[in-house]
Amino acid sequence: MLPRRFLVIQKVLGALLGLSSLFFVPPLTLAIALREDTVVAFAETFACAALLGLALWWPVRRLRYELRLRDGFFITTFAWLLAAAVASIPFMLAEPRLALTQAMFEAVSGLTTTGATTIDGLDHLPRSMLLYRQSLNFYGGMGIVLLAVAILPMLKVGGMQLFRAEATGPGKDTKLTPRIAGTAKALWLVYLGLNVLCALAYWAAGMNLFDAVCHALSTVATAGFSTHDASFDYWNNPMIEVVAIVFMLVGGINFGLHYVAWNRATMAPYQKDTELRFFTLLALAATAAIALALWLGGEISGLAGALRRAAFQAVSNLTTTGFTLGDFSLWPGFAPLLLIMLAFIGGSSGSTSGGMKVARVVMAVRQGAREVKQLVHPKGQFIVKMGGRRVSERIVLSVGAFCTLYLLCFMGVMLALTATGIDLVTAFAAAAASINNLGPGLGEVSVHFGTMPPAAVWICSFAMILGRLEVFPVLVLLAPSFWRE
Repeated sequence: MLPRRFLVIQKVLGALLGLSSLFFVPPLTLAIALREDTVVAFAETFACAALLGLALWWPVRRLRYELRLRDGFFITTFAWLLAAAVASIPFMLAEPRLALTQAMFEAVSGLTTTGATTIDGLDHLPRSMLLYRQSLNFYGGMGIVLLAVAILPMLKVGGMQLFRAEATGPGKDTKLTPRIAGTAKALWLVYLGLNVLCALAYWAAGMNLFDAVCHALSTVATAGFSTHDASFDYWNNPMIEVVAIVFMLVGGINFGLHYVAWNRATMAPYQKDTELRFFTLLALAATAAIALALWLGGEISGLAGALRRAAFQAVSNLTTTGFTLGDFSLWPGFAPLLLIMLAFIGGSSGSTSGGMKVARVVMAVRQGAREVKQLVHPKGQFIVKMGGRRVSERIVLSVGAFCTLYLLCFMGVMLALTATGIDLVTAFAAAAASINNLGPGLGEVSVHFGTMPPAAVWICSFAMILGRLEVFPVLVLLAPSFWRE
């Protein structure tokens, strides 16, 4: 007989697996309505996930146990792996009929909101499969486990530990409501509302209703999947691009700010947020620099055209969305490298963006500046501030450790990719695009990852989960001390 702790973990994973069966309901409904060949694939996968989840949950449904943080790390990591495995099945059973390696990559990319793909020929896929791909972005944007905490409070197994294990950024313990389930619900309501607004805006700007809904699901989630191989070049419509820029920025902002601003009917939370100020300045500076490179490099005639392309791609990469206007890897000068580097910063903490997050990068820079001042004035007392308030030494040290481990993981992934035989530029870009949940890269992965060797595809799949969970929950499981108890 397993200890109660492990039986409750089985209960949670069973409930999460059963919840993941709902992934297949919308595309199954559309497939039935359009009489597409994908009906059987979605129906079989739905039944498989639901029955397996029920089999895990039912025998231990009455058990109660308060989970610890270490249990939250375990559940979160394995929930993402389990959900990705189940989500990969339709890609193998129906068109595009991918092999296991590519199908798993596609599912992981969708759920981690990376937006990288191994599929060439999106325009010819059944509509139900296209909707399914986009919906994976939607579910992964706010997080599978966070969704469970929001709608399955009856689990009563330490929702705070699951929330802390999956939430992004240094402010993981911030509660918007007295109960953690209430916080999760509040975030999901904001997220759902923004998706509806985004879909309506795309529709009004010129997309058909299907494309508008699909792209809304991947825009607010800062994910990057598209229903067309050409991404936003398919429309060549400035109004559609403006809508995308606005909602990519919205997705890159702390969702706690969105909730507080909506709840109090005021813009004050945005105006007072230091991280948002730096995020905005960074987006403007990157746009200006890239527009200048495009204009002076002769890639695009006219400053207005250069600004249009630069603004879209800078915001897309900074928020780690990964939508594209053409192949930015062919742009002149430093523009391609700068766009890849922006993804390392990412959006705000508490957003759907990947990367290290603006707050952490700002803190790390200020900590570096403090060390320089301390060398010049050894007896001086200097502190790190954010928003006019002192940041505790514990958080400063935690941020420094995170940034160090994050970059070490990136280098490890890049070295592992070079060991599979791909060139250095592709290895650098693929590692950066995967761990930052960006999507498009440079070299061989500038358009899609379909030409990479299978080993490299698996490495990138692992890196996407590592980046989405912000390295610690995964690395904790690799520590021998975690398993000693």
